[in-house]
Amino acid sequence: MNILLFLIIILAYIVLIGTLNERIFHLQSDIALVFFSLLLSGVLLVIRMIFPEIAVSAVMEHMANFRFREYLMDGMLCFMLFAGAGKVNMKKFKKNLRPISLLALLTTLLSSFLYGALFYLAAVVFSIPMDFWMCVLLGCVVSPTDPIAATGILNKIGLSKNVCSVIENESLFNDGTGVTLFIFVRSLINHSGDSRFAELMVKEIGGAIAVALGISFVLFRLIKLTRDPVRYILISLLDVSSVYVICEHFGFSGVIASVVCGMYFSYAMDGIKRRATVIDPENFYHDFWEIIENILNSILFVMIGLLVLNMQLSPFAAIVIPAGLLILIFSRGCGVTVSTLLTGRQIPGNYNLPEFVVLMTWSALKGGLSMALALETADYLPPEVYQIFTNVAYVTIFFTVLVQGLTVKRVYFALEKHKAARLCKRNAEREKA
Repeated sequence: MNILLFLIIILAYIVLIGTLNERIFHLQSDIALVFFSLLLSGVLLVIRMIFPEIAVSAVMEHMANFRFREYLMDGMLCFMLFAGAGKVNMKKFKKNLRPISLLALLTTLLSSFLYGALFYLAAVVFSIPMDFWMCVLLGCVVSPTDPIAATGILNKIGLSKNVCSVIENESLFNDGTGVTLFIFVRSLINHSGDSRFAELMVKEIGGAIAVALGISFVLFRLIKLTRDPVRYILISLLDVSSVYVICEHFGFSGVIASVVCGMYFSYAMDGIKRRATVIDPENFYHDFWEIIENILNSILFVMIGLLVLNMQLSPFAAIVIPAGLLILIFSRGCGVTVSTLLTGRQIPGNYNLPEFVVLMTWSALKGGLSMALALETADYLPPEVYQIFTNVAYVTIFFTVLVQGLTVKRVYFALEKHKAARLCKRNAEREKA
């Protein structure tokens, strides 16, 4: 398909859905894009079934064959991560560094393996053709929370800044763990030899941080030499794109590297805030990245909805989809519980353990990265297993974005009400004592 025609179709989706939502439905914008793009895709599928000879069928074939994984992983992902990381509050990040690190590393690791173990039990019971490591690989696909979904949705629903900081930063960093674990388990399935997880972690994360900091440090010197605000933007684009390509070439985590680049530039820009205000009084730099993030988020959510055009339903869908959702919530809750118990300090937001586990479990949204990892398995998994991966990943994304995304605000305020009552009761007991 002509790239301009494809862009026209995507923009038409975004404009149509956005206008309808603004005038009638009043949903959170990203959730509306996911829901209505899925709905419109369903309508197109019905039209194709009833009228296979009309021109819309040919257009749908081209759109269904669009290479989503390459578009996300080799194109837009680094810029979206840079934009999201650029809004990280460094003071709150430092304050919550330990819980963020444990959630990003330990929770992802535990939930992936627990998900795999429980899914394997379901596979044995229902005679699903998946071995243990295939089930763990599926856990690696669906366990990491998605930074794009988190920053695109959770920022707009009224969570406190401290809690939102923990959720966002965990989402930004746990993908490195998830992707590394995915590579490790994939190597066990393929017998490719990359089976040393600790070494992979050091290489993926350590190498990414080193490359990102080194190149960002050098390129930010150029920002100090220029008085052109447009060149600020060009240098930041050069930084994140070159770092991502270099890291992916040498086997480091481009995801982590993009996040580090965004945080470094945000921190460094704060250091020259007075000078930047004089040179860029209209705030072109921050406005550019805000606009880019909104546009790319919108395109991504619409494209996730369009993926249904090329989805083949597994014969085991009626079993694996509900089982996968239940196991996902349970394994996430267990992983958060263990990580929180190991923080050794006050839980962020003054929550108690059950409150924090509920919030962090229900706010764990999935997105394009899970779908991209699921699509990557087509090269080495049997077709029937690949169908299970795509079905489970796709429904998991829609369940977390639509069901959890639409209700997480209510869950948050219910937890706040419960916390306030608990603290009030505790204070009253102290006064009596």
